[in-house]
Amino acid sequence: MKKLTGILLLASMLLLLCVSGCKVADYASASKPISHAIWDSLLRQHVNEAGFVNYEGFLQDSIRFNEYLELLSNNHPNQQNWSKNDRLAYWINAYNAFTVKLIMNHYPVASIKDIKKGIPFVNTVWDIKFIQIEDATYDLNNIEHGIIRPKFKDPRIHFAVNCASYSCPKLLNAAFTGEKLDQQLDQAAKDFLADPTKNIITKDTVQLSKILSWYRMDFRK
Repeated sequence: MKKLTGILLLASMLLLLCVSGCKVADYASASKPISHAIWDSLLRQHVNEAGFVNYEGFLQDSIRFNEYLELLSNNHPNQQNWSKNDRLAYWINAYNAFTVKLIMNHYPVASIKDIKKGIPFVNTVWDIKFIQIEDATYDLNNIEHGIIRPKFKDPRIHFAVNCASYSCPKLLNAAFTGEKLDQQLDQAAKDFLADPTKNIITKDTVQLSKILSWYRMDFRK
């Protein structure tokens, strides 16, 4: 038990180090909100209701997929022209889409963690800087811990971003949009909490996902 407690404490400390190192500066852009219709269509075709991804289908649809990634890359959100919901929907979709892209770049791969080995939360696949959005370069940690969490402060995002791992929340088979964002985040949270592979809640047992303890400060409110 002491060994397990020590491991969890170390993981928490490393996560805090990651978060403190993931801060990103605001980027000046004149872009306007984009349509996520291409991403929505791809998700409906290649992701099932349980969130399992058909990566071979994405590879076959690479022209459309790359068109959507280019749309993301050419339009960095800004507060002047984008509503808060439009910006958050963009960043969630960007995180999920670029995660799929990372898997596709190394397909077939048994686990996303196999793409880059290192110390958990310090030197991992989530630290690979491969995401170009206008003149800014990001890794997945930058987007989640440097933008989504600190700038939007909505704990429901933990059930919307998908890290391509079985322990993560499922990938929604529809694009997030500014207009539907609130109900989509509510539904994502309900689906995750009701998922018996992530949480066990019975009369005699309560066993919750580590996401709720790793990010407990986000859920305090």
